[in-house]
Amino acid sequence: MIDTINISVEKTTNSKLSQFDQENLVFGKLYSDHMFIADYENGEWGDFRIVPYGDLSISPANTTLHYSQTVFEGLKAYRTKDGEIAVFRPIDNAKRLNKSAERVCIPELPEEIFMEGLHELLKLDHEWIPSKEGTSLYIRPFIFGFDPYVGIRPSDTYKFIIITCPVGAYYAEPVKVKVETHYTRAAAGGTGFAKTGGNYAAALYPAVQAQKEGYNQLIWTDGKNHEYIEEAGTMNLMFVIDNKLVTAPTGDTILKGITRDSVMTLAKEWGIEVEERPIKVTEVIDAIKEGRMQEAFGAGTAATIAQIKAIGYDGVDYELPAVEGREISNRMLADLNKIKSGELEDKHGWLYKI
Repeated sequence: MIDTINISVEKTTNSKLSQFDQENLVFGKLYSDHMFIADYENGEWGDFRIVPYGDLSISPANTTLHYSQTVFEGLKAYRTKDGEIAVFRPIDNAKRLNKSAERVCIPELPEEIFMEGLHELLKLDHEWIPSKEGTSLYIRPFIFGFDPYVGIRPSDTYKFIIITCPVGAYYAEPVKVKVETHYTRAAAGGTGFAKTGGNYAAALYPAVQAQKEGYNQLIWTDGKNHEYIEEAGTMNLMFVIDNKLVTAPTGDTILKGITRDSVMTLAKEWGIEVEERPIKVTEVIDAIKEGRMQEAFGAGTAATIAQIKAIGYDGVDYELPAVEGREISNRMLADLNKIKSGELEDKHGWLYKI
């Protein structure tokens, strides 16, 4: 248990704020001036510091470069209508980071290190948080093994780092997705529920092939028979079928999304029936053919709500109803944005104020 965290601060002498243009924000291109770092050595976390954002020096034998012993998170900070800084559900990200870490033998990071490091970093780089509608400060906390050792065992040393970048919309328009029936993102008993680098590396090749065919993303299916819907590469999947909100249950192959949980919570409060259950690919396609699929969208930190305009399956693209008429997902996006901006009451204590 950490009682107190003394964070040293080294301010940059070469700020990049002059490059920060709220009108032209590209996701993941420009990073804020500072980063938070903590080191794990001799069985404990220490040396808490905020330093200018910059390159790291690591050994070519670094264990993570060879064996991908790394986990990460993604969350966002917003500027409210009153000018306050609010982070959306950060404690849930801290908890999920540790769940991922446990799966790949990374030592637990005390939540107070996560929260205090985040708090102090955002206080220092507050000018980087955009205020234009649809923008935010994306926050990327991550841990990776730091041993200079080429050998298959857990590292003895680690670094925890938080970096941030101002961003606009992840998807500028509704997306076209393809049901993947050959490649597998995650298998039962694997690491699919964890945010670890290897999961995403394994997904790159099939995703790139799909992009060449004109799709924005893949819908991953179960690794055994490719019969059931799981998730997309950057988000959990939601369907409105016969006025019910349907989504696949999380488990060891599906990430437990924080935005997903927020969507389900609000939907239940609105009186919408929510079904968390296995969904067959054929059920989705049949619902589209029969006109019972009213909406399909992704839910995730980067996109918040990403509308799906078409689903490709077995060589056929199935068009979904017009986005403008989608009552649940459009209201969901609007209300989540209003909660984050302080325009709607935060009944669940989701906002952490800086």
